[in-house]
Amino acid sequence: MRREDLPAPESGLLLTHFLTVADVPRSRAFYSEVLGGEVVLAENPCIVKLANSWIIMNPGGGPTPDKPDVTLRPPDDPGTATSFLNIRVADIERCHREWSALGAEFLTPPIDRKAELRCYLRDPDGYLIEVGQATGLLEGILADPPAGRG
Repeated sequence: MRREDLPAPESGLLLTHFLTVADVPRSRAFYSEVLGGEVVLAENPCIVKLANSWIIMNPGGGPTPDKPDVTLRPPDDPGTATSFLNIRVADIERCHREWSALGAEFLTPPIDRKAELRCYLRDPDGYLIEVGQATGLLEGILADPPAGRG
């Protein structure tokens, strides 16, 4: 393990994303083998370096001294999301084709939203992942308004 592979800044801060997962090996395989991340640490916690960020994964559990009223668990309702991973790519059609061939299950193919092309997939625990490619936004064209607004 090299320091530059770990989410450990020498100064300032960096952003990682933590996921509570039901099966660490299954999730580790998805983020490394399907999305192309590099496994930095296999477990306790699992750390996968993905592009210029890190996904940190551990099983759920009850409260700990530093979060005394919080229980961690994977999502239980695939129809509701309060946050999601947002991956930006240079070529969404290629990404969709390659990740689909590796077993990723997209909700839809990429859809043109004026500002971007975008589609969504789920990881093995049901976490929603947006994959997007900036298109019109690069020309100052904004996205369609969110559902129910306009």
